[in-house]
Formats: sequence, structure tokens, C-alpha cells
Amino acid sequence: MLFHSGSAVVASTVAATALGVEPPARNKQPSNNLRVLIEAHKAAYAAFGKALRNIDGGSSADRASREEERALLAICGFAAVTERDRLAKARYLLEIEARGELDLAEQMQAVLRSTMWKG
Repeated sequence: MLFHSGSAVVASTVAATALGVEPPARNKQPSNNLRVLIEAHKAAYAAFGKALRNIDGGSSADRASREEERALLAICGFAAVTERDRLAKARYLLEIEARGELDLAEQMQAVLRSTMWKG
């Protein structure tokens, strides 16, 4: 999958060059909405890790796990309209997938639904 995403970046850059259009900027920040979702997920992920390390674990780890899943699902379902949001969302989700943590059917369904036009 990473190979294909790298190929897409190269192809989009080549196509943009051929058309005389600027290729997508690599250093542009995502929108505030997506940035907030990503930061919320990072915080939930850290809280989940901390709950797992706690001696009592139990219900606090379960609650933290559900919060982390909800935060990740929000990113999966985010309708990235701009180029910078699409790139930021894809990069972040590829990082999560590389850790083997993007594996719920609900997450994949949310990603696919987020690409559909609502009209």
C-alpha cells in the first residue's frame, strides 16, 4: 500500500508539472478541524497507553480504549475536501496502519464513506 501511495505522489507531481500547475505543497498544515481530530486521537492514544501501564488497568483501560477508537473513527470519517487535508489524513492513517491499529471494519467503512459526495 505504501508503494502505491508513493507512486500516486510521483504521478500527481509529474501530472502537475506537465500541466504547468504547482504540485501539492508538502509542508502545508491541515485544516483546523482535521488538526483538532488528530491531536485528540494522539491524546486518547497516549491516555490508553498510560491506562494499560497502570497496575489496576481494568475498566479505565477499557474506557481509554473506547475513547481512542472513537477518536480514530472520527479521523476515518472526516471528509477531507482540500488537497492538504487529504494528504494529512492519508499520512496519519498510514502511520496508524503501519502499527497494525487500523483494523476495525467500522474504520474502513468510515474511510470509504468519507470519500463519497453528499448531495
